[in-house]
Amino acid sequence: MRKIILLGYMGCGKSTIAKTLSRIIRIPFVDLDEYIEEKTNLSINSIFEKHGEIYFRKVEHEAFLELLNSSEEMIIGLGGGTPCYANNHELLKGENVVSVYLRASIETLFNRLSANKSKRPLIANKNDEEMKEFIAMHLFERSFYYNQAQYKVNVDNKTIDQVVLDIVSILA
Repeated sequence: MRKIILLGYMGCGKSTIAKTLSRIIRIPFVDLDEYIEEKTNLSINSIFEKHGEIYFRKVEHEAFLELLNSSEEMIIGLGGGTPCYANNHELLKGENVVSVYLRASIETLFNRLSANKSKRPLIANKNDEEMKEFIAMHLFERSFYYNQAQYKVNVDNKTIDQVVLDIVSILA
């Protein structure tokens, strides 16, 4: 069955857009991080603290494969780093996969992430200048992986509904 994969940097709107898309096209949404937390009975932060990033990326890859191989049609929201590890970017081009990179500018990401920094451990302790630099560096490092998606949808200056309509037209 078809898997619709949404990917992009934290703050690009993956979860928000996926929930609205799910409601409109009536396909369930699975957030990969939440799926991992349910499977392991640990928060993502706990997995990182107790076992380290390498272990987390292994678990993440296995969970991603599990979802891709399931017989159900679903929308999968990836973590911001998922495409960059364990050759996950290769899975974005698989059979019955529609992968969409939700592309946002540094400015858009900065504005969105500034609003709830405390919920984002990677940026919680950074000042505005450090945060912009951090986002820019990460986007540069990850752009190759993000751009492996079959489709790119720009989210800058668009409402959730506009982005969802862009995705619906891709799926049509």
